[in-house]
Amino acid sequence: MRPQKVQDEEIITSLVKSFRSHGYEGSSLAELAKSTGLKKASLYHRFPKGKHEMAVAVLDYIEEWVDEHILKLLMDDAKPPVDRLIKVLDEIRISYDKGNETCIFRALSLGQSLSLFDAQIKKGMNTWIIAFKTLGLSFGFDEDEAQKKAMNTLIKIQGSLIVTKGLDDLKVFENTLNDIKSDYLKT
Repeated sequence: MRPQKVQDEEIITSLVKSFRSHGYEGSSLAELAKSTGLKKASLYHRFPKGKHEMAVAVLDYIEEWVDEHILKLLMDDAKPPVDRLIKVLDEIRISYDKGNETCIFRALSLGQSLSLFDAQIKKGMNTWIIAFKTLGLSFGFDEDEAQKKAMNTLIKIQGSLIVTKGLDDLKVFENTLNDIKSDYLKT
């Protein structure tokens, strides 16, 4: 068997970039092949169900990354909540390239594609809320306040990414992360 010229993780990260840039509907097979450096036939060999299977693989990859770099940190009771919060905000900053990147949830929820991925998107967002609620409880907030802060955190992150792009101003994203930090530190 011939060795693969492009490794699987490289393919998935290239697909992530393409879907983030063009959305699901805007990512043609030609664009996806170009972004991965593969021919269309090679993409179909790896993803026989086509673009939908590629997007599912991207969501699975993002879910694993978030689990490892965000959720496990937020829920690690062995570390002080302040340390968890600071580390997670740094990971979020890296994940979205300081606000330069679009959220994959947004990219895959535009137009008709929402119906294709709604279960995975809901699961992902609910997982963020649960993890940030856990962090809020660690800071000593009651259930309702921890839930409210978690929901607001998700809204702030998602909203700031859109506003950052719309205004072409990375300070919006950075200021939002600082606001989130302040929100949790006001105990």
